[in-house]
Amino acid sequence: MISNQHGERARLTAILVSLFVGSALLGVKFLAYRSTGSTAILADALESIVNVAAAAFAVGGVLFAGRPSDRSHPYGHGKIEFFTAAFEGGLIAFAALAILFTAFRGFLREPQIERLDFGLLLVLVSGIINGLLGWYLLRTGKKHASLTLEADGHHVLSDSWTSLGVIVGLLLVRFTGIGWLDPLVATLVGVNLAWTGLGLVRRAAGGLLDEEDPVVLEGLVRAIEATDHTGIIRIHHLRAIRAGRFHHIDAHLVVPEHWDVAKAHDVGFDFETRVLAAFGGEGEINFHVDPCRRRYCAVCDLSDCAARVVPFLSRPEMTLEEVVRPDEEVEEEDAIR
Repeated sequence: MISNQHGERARLTAILVSLFVGSALLGVKFLAYRSTGSTAILADALESIVNVAAAAFAVGGVLFAGRPSDRSHPYGHGKIEFFTAAFEGGLIAFAALAILFTAFRGFLREPQIERLDFGLLLVLVSGIINGLLGWYLLRTGKKHASLTLEADGHHVLSDSWTSLGVIVGLLLVRFTGIGWLDPLVATLVGVNLAWTGLGLVRRAAGGLLDEEDPVVLEGLVRAIEATDHTGIIRIHHLRAIRAGRFHHIDAHLVVPEHWDVAKAHDVGFDFETRVLAAFGGEGEINFHVDPCRRRYCAVCDLSDCAARVVPFLSRPEMTLEEVVRPDEEVEEEDAIR
């Protein structure tokens, strides 16, 4: 298993930065709301409350996910990150409902917006800082395979876009004098937040249910093709489970039937190590060895094969569709041949 202590520190640093910056911006946005009385700015501030709550919860998630595997959790603790992402998505959806309720109340009363220039300045500064923070969180999350950081990054970026929408809406209020544009902007903010929250919950649910991740599998196929696989004839039944930043991967290797157990084990183990290094992720690979049973001679380029029954023709490039096929499909295809 490969792990990365530097990546763990980077993940923790990023989520702590998110927590402290989010707390500061929350104060700035409520100051803007108190100064202006704008419903749209209140909606923006309500979203920031969720930012802070989610970041605080994510700190615990990142710390717990970084713990090594043990007797009680043989596959590690990484799946806690899916729970934190689902929790954040739920918080976002709840904030969206609160914003929509606030916007509805805004339509029912006469808007009284004051000190608009000062409020717009505060929202603009908050939006720029949130944009930079969101980019940093997404970059760190993707680099170090943390769904928690990616979820937080998407949320912070959505907060930045929210601030931009609030600014545009309030500028329209200022130049047109149409007061109901203020709660209308708040309504759009709420709808956008609801969509973001549901998307996060959907992605987290897929991870908890071990949904196939085509991006991970395609990366593994590229790593396999880039690794010297002399003696490895074909690969099938490739599967990968992501537990936070860790990947648990297994597949079946087809090797020459005349190899003894020791050689098949040594070649397979060496191949596991080199494929995982080429893949670049943290985790483990377990390969199961299948004998060729002289079914693959035409695609086997092993030069000193004593069991060959037909000459080698060509070695086709491995595809995702081929390597994920289960044993049953491979056996059916062999029977047809």
